[in-house]
Amino acid sequence: MIDELRQYSQEFLASLYRRMVLVREFELRAIEERRGGLIPGFIHSCVGQEASAVGATAALREDDVITSTHRGHGHLLGKGGAPQYMMAELAARSSGYCLGRGGSLHISDFDLGILGANGIVGGGIPIAVGAALAFQMQHSSRVALAFFGDGAVNEGAFHEAANLAGLWALPVILFCENNLYGEGTPQDRQAPIADLAKRAESYGFPGVIVDGNDVLAVYATVKAAVSRARAGEGPTLVEAKTYRFRGHYEGDPQVYRKPGEMESWRQRDPVPAFRQRLLTSGRFDEAALKVLEQGVQAELDEAVAFAAAAPYPEVGEALSGVYGETHGGLVF
Repeated sequence: MIDELRQYSQEFLASLYRRMVLVREFELRAIEERRGGLIPGFIHSCVGQEASAVGATAALREDDVITSTHRGHGHLLGKGGAPQYMMAELAARSSGYCLGRGGSLHISDFDLGILGANGIVGGGIPIAVGAALAFQMQHSSRVALAFFGDGAVNEGAFHEAANLAGLWALPVILFCENNLYGEGTPQDRQAPIADLAKRAESYGFPGVIVDGNDVLAVYATVKAAVSRARAGEGPTLVEAKTYRFRGHYEGDPQVYRKPGEMESWRQRDPVPAFRQRLLTSGRFDEAALKVLEQGVQAELDEAVAFAAAAPYPEVGEALSGVYGETHGGLVF
């Protein structure tokens, strides 16, 4: 394990850990602020899936793009999203990424290569494949990565997009976060196969499985897929086996959990597991990690204060940015 860490710089390892802590603590703070009234609506927390989000995005360049999901805060933070603008968006404030109109499910920032989270299951997959087609036509070395859950692999959008991606050898990584549940339906009641990566073979490109709770394994796997895509060798389906520690949404009674399942996965919690690996390596001590963790808390304190102080959108701006054809004063 120590030798494995030695191939990475101190700065890189610290950035991975800090980003994982940021994702974890952002989600917990957002849940807290929702209970306190700052944030309206639902929150679909990715607590437990930090390694897959951070590991995958760490393998991308700044000019690469991602599409995300209803459980997408970790993807956005991993790609460089600013916590203050994200928190403001969750709080429906005009200083948020989408001026308070997108909310938790639809945050985007094209400048960062975040083509948008999506409340439609599988909705981001065709968008990422379309971006990859554009990159190929432009003879660019950029790649696209689509995040989605295990439930999305059964959607028509996945199969249609995967078919074209394979047919045209597009530079796209299809990244499935298999957390074992589609809302409250166990994965083994959604599909007749346990390993969803096998479906890639039908479309003529590799499917690989990775421990989604091991940030370095995810990073290495996605980095290899990205290199393949940049070389013109086409897509890869990555299935990250992981688990969410909270409900499908905050308030979910979670009656579908199997006895003892949560406790078993808690032993593989990616954040403390990576923290311990860093300490065991001898390259980090407790004091250094505490400084990183305290820095995250300070950043989130500032994000919450920023969101709370930001104004709500004006009522008169409700149709600003909405495009359509008008007939008799109605917008279609």
